[in-house]
Amino acid sequence: MVMTYAELTKGEKLFLIAGPCVIEGLDMALPIAQEVKSVCGDLDINFVFKASYRKANRSSFSSFIGIGDEAALEEIAKVGSKLNILTTTDVHTEEEAIIAANYVDILQIPAFLCRQSSLLATASQTGKMVNIKKGQFMSPEAMEFAIQKVKNEGNKQFFLTERGTTFGYQDLIVDFKSIPMMNEFAPVIMDCTHSLQKPNQSKGVTGGQPNYIETMAKAAVAVGAKGLFIETHPNPSIAKSDGANMLPLQDLRQLLTKVSKIYKSLT
Repeated sequence: MVMTYAELTKGEKLFLIAGPCVIEGLDMALPIAQEVKSVCGDLDINFVFKASYRKANRSSFSSFIGIGDEAALEEIAKVGSKLNILTTTDVHTEEEAIIAANYVDILQIPAFLCRQSSLLATASQTGKMVNIKKGQFMSPEAMEFAIQKVKNEGNKQFFLTERGTTFGYQDLIVDFKSIPMMNEFAPVIMDCTHSLQKPNQSKGVTGGQPNYIETMAKAAVAVGAKGLFIETHPNPSIAKSDGANMLPLQDLRQLLTKVSKIYKSLT
């Protein structure tokens, strides 16, 4: 039996949401999930596999979108069942939430859609856990209203994810005060990869600063983050989405070893 929300958020163990940005095929997704599960098992970290089944928000119209919705969702579900782990993917409309709920355990609400009342309500009504990413334009205090929209539908299984705030056209800044502030009304996850994006680049492809992923993870855990979100790939340079800010899979163990020590020293 996979982990429950209560077990995931108990606080005794750090939890990690990780995987490739988007499903490129089961032959890529399953080995990534197996390696992350192995690392997390060795370090006593709870693991949730993440992958988008379709990329709706792309800088360029020519960017890779996905392998097909049903095929990708089925592959995410296969990863979950084969490894007996929780899975998550992002949804963009009420219809997507209803469909994806048949395949994954956690519905992720993208940052740009965190104010969409009908989407939040529908995601909540599925009975699945709901992870809301804080909009790049939102204050941490205002995210309590997003959580309230989930709670209003009777769902008490929710998270908030910090991923930075837009200051200027091509950068994101993280105010780490937001983590303890949002912890007042929901368990907070730190998105260590998307917070390092360099969006709106003139060449039409989002850039990134992956050399600071470890810094983001350490700082977030030190101020109270309950979980970390890290997109990872065996070879980010050839990843079909968000390669510029992904963590190379071979670097994950070293990073989590350091971060786990910080987390355990505070619990």
